[in-house]
Amino acid sequence: MKKLIQDLEEKRLALQADLDSKKTQAERNRLGQFATPTNLATEILEYARTLLQEKEKVNFLDPAIGTGAFYSALRRVFPDRRIAEALGFEVDRHYEEPANQLWAKTSLRIKLADFTKEEPSPRFNLIICNPPYVRHHHLHNGNKLRLQSQTYQACGVKFSGLAGLYCHFLGLSHAWMTDGGIAGWLIPSEFMDVNYGRAVKHYLLEKVTLLHIHRFDPSDVQFSDALVSSAIVWFRKSIPPRDHFVEFSLGGTLLAPRETREVPVSALIHESKWTRFPVSDVRTKAATPVLSDFFKIKRGLATGDNDFFILNAEEIKERKLPTEVFRPILPSPRYLPTNEVAADSKGLPQLDRQLFLLDTHLTEEEIKRRFPSLYSYLQEGKSKKVNERYLCNHREIWYSQENRPPAPIVCTYLGRGDTKSGRPFRFILNRSNATVANVYLAMYPTDVLQNAMRADPGLLHRIWEVLNEITPGELLGEGRVYGGGLHKLEPKELANVDATAIAKLIPEFEAVGSSKQLGLFVESKLPANNAFNTDAPKRRAG
Repeated sequence: MKKLIQDLEEKRLALQADLDSKKTQAERNRLGQFATPTNLATEILEYARTLLQEKEKVNFLDPAIGTGAFYSALRRVFPDRRIAEALGFEVDRHYEEPANQLWAKTSLRIKLADFTKEEPSPRFNLIICNPPYVRHHHLHNGNKLRLQSQTYQACGVKFSGLAGLYCHFLGLSHAWMTDGGIAGWLIPSEFMDVNYGRAVKHYLLEKVTLLHIHRFDPSDVQFSDALVSSAIVWFRKSIPPRDHFVEFSLGGTLLAPRETREVPVSALIHESKWTRFPVSDVRTKAATPVLSDFFKIKRGLATGDNDFFILNAEEIKERKLPTEVFRPILPSPRYLPTNEVAADSKGLPQLDRQLFLLDTHLTEEEIKRRFPSLYSYLQEGKSKKVNERYLCNHREIWYSQENRPPAPIVCTYLGRGDTKSGRPFRFILNRSNATVANVYLAMYPTDVLQNAMRADPGLLHRIWEVLNEITPGELLGEGRVYGGGLHKLEPKELANVDATAIAKLIPEFEAVGSSKQLGLFVESKLPANNAFNTDAPKRRAG
């Protein structure tokens, strides 16, 4: 029997490869068709076996079965006598017909149908699925509204319009499960961090008993043809018990993870970033100083076309462009070898690669009259349709930029955990008058920090040193991660990083208190004449 099951799996793998080769990558992306590797499917079913009663009969459902990777694993892990029923849905005839032929002599029934349109039958105690990873913008409006309505009817939670198709598969499956049934979902881990994932997390915390979330190492992409960080989510269809704990694991394998931690549901309810676990401890945010207490954090400016708006000194000189309409801007992180940028007597960064940003509020008529060379350069940009690009086209003056004064500290926006330093993000002390593009986050001191800096001129340098001592785990816990190990920090995510070490450097902070301790979520307004005021009116260049 074991040899027969293994032979069928080998035939299935060959069939999968053949069917995939007859579709373009774009076609498979549109339907979210990414096959589950054999070893992973086997491990998932082995874990499922530990969650079921020892001799419990299995009624198995896979809402997106493909060629049957999970059913094949079910046959390898469970004896035939325990499999009472096996049903799969497949929306694409390209996979459904060959899969039905492959499993024709088994108990599996594959139905050619769209699972999201089927009438539910709550008789399945084991649902295992790798649902289609189709992003929300591939769901047409009418279909999106239908999915939202049906998912709400199935599980009692209204999912966001930004939720991908996999979220609706998970919610809709609720109506197919028996009470006490087990579900294991292989899905992108992004739901743990992003806004649309709130409804998914609400479902997992209040409608079912969340048992375990295993997140694969982000650099270990599970699907060779899909750059996505994956997680396996396990839950039981039952109301969660009081004082329930959820197991979080990371890295290694599902059965032998590298790290594990049990987290109380009471903490998860208030935690927006579930990818903090299992690396980070549970924290009481209301009592913890965070970076937003000391810095107002903004994304660097988006120029609309870096090649056109950012020039070096030689290009400006060669084109005889007026220097007064340019301001210095730091190069991208890969061209910035140092974490401390010094300045010359004019405030220009002392770097081998000096760059300048074109930014003026002068009208084209004024420019034509005063700076003919600049006017010619703008016409050159128009001939390349730079002025028609989205950002440029939505500005009052297409070549003027956002207001981003020089920030004394900037943080890189994207990073990888496998760098030589082991640090995915860099904090850079900027002593120059250079602004930054949107590959950085600009950090402007709040009133509390500015007052302390006036009393202690060396404070900013010590804070910069503390920032660079923040562990990668703390930063990664607030940010988000993508397949291949690429990490990203948004302004609000960086603002939420624990800043207890910074608070200890500022004696006045204890007296003022954290804005979150006081229940104040309004950002402090910087004085209009302050060098760090990002809300002040822009000066007119020239």
